[in-house]
Amino acid sequence: MTKLEQLAAMSTVVADTGDIDAIAKLKPVDATTNPSLLLKAAGLARFEADVASLKGTPNAADEFAVRVGSQIVALVPGVISTEVDARLSFDTSRTIEKAEKLIELYDREGVAADRVLIKIASTWEGIQAAAELEKRGIHCNLTLLFGFEQARACADAGVFLISPFVGRITDWYKANTDRVIDTPAQDPGVQSVSKIFNHYKTHGYDTVVMGASFRNTGQIEALAGCDRLTIAPDLLDALGASEGHLPEALSKAQAASAVGQPISEAEFRFEHNESAMASEKLADGIRRFVADQVKLEAALA
Repeated sequence: MTKLEQLAAMSTVVADTGDIDAIAKLKPVDATTNPSLLLKAAGLARFEADVASLKGTPNAADEFAVRVGSQIVALVPGVISTEVDARLSFDTSRTIEKAEKLIELYDREGVAADRVLIKIASTWEGIQAAAELEKRGIHCNLTLLFGFEQARACADAGVFLISPFVGRITDWYKANTDRVIDTPAQDPGVQSVSKIFNHYKTHGYDTVVMGASFRNTGQIEALAGCDRLTIAPDLLDALGASEGHLPEALSKAQAASAVGQPISEAEFRFEHNESAMASEKLADGIRRFVADQVKLEAALA
């Protein structure tokens, strides 16, 4: 049995790609996209007709995201995550409005709301938008999550799923500290997701933890047993070609044994500010997604 097969028995495997052919080949349960992946998809021959038909039309970027997502969701039994424009990351009301528009576009394509997760950056404003959307029956995937304070606020908000970014956390520590990272157990990205997962299970939160942004298979193997793991096609291929025993690293069997304390806005902002890694990576991630969103809009103009 390959390590990918063993992993799939412990965690829900999600494909982190907009490549339809890769999804058809790898057969993940769910799939997720973002502006960077959609920009790549816009250059693929498969979507050439969609790009041509949408050029110059209103809301072309949202329409394209939904067309790509609709093709992807037809290939997976689970859900597709589609991202709200990152320029709205600090605007709660407009994030809610955009999310509802995306759900309307999916409905027009025949995709029900329960097959879609709306991706929102894990700012305080984004988390509050997600809390309201969840009340309206629209499930959310809170992305660009780097700090424990973000995870706590997401759990308080009752969001469906969070995507802590393993690789980007590790990238920051490698670039900005002398921290020794010789093994996956020493990896700060792995440690961050493990801490969040264990906190959620100990306190009985229903929010799904989906590790994301992996740099190597060692990081993935060190989080085997996490609720979900979203993995790029090259790493899925590597796991599919790898034999050997894959032990469970995280256990879902932990019973709720404590009551979690809600985090206030002031606590959230202070703790986020105290973490140079989390505050810098969130800001950088938003800037990068905005840049690719602008490029995608230009390609469809």
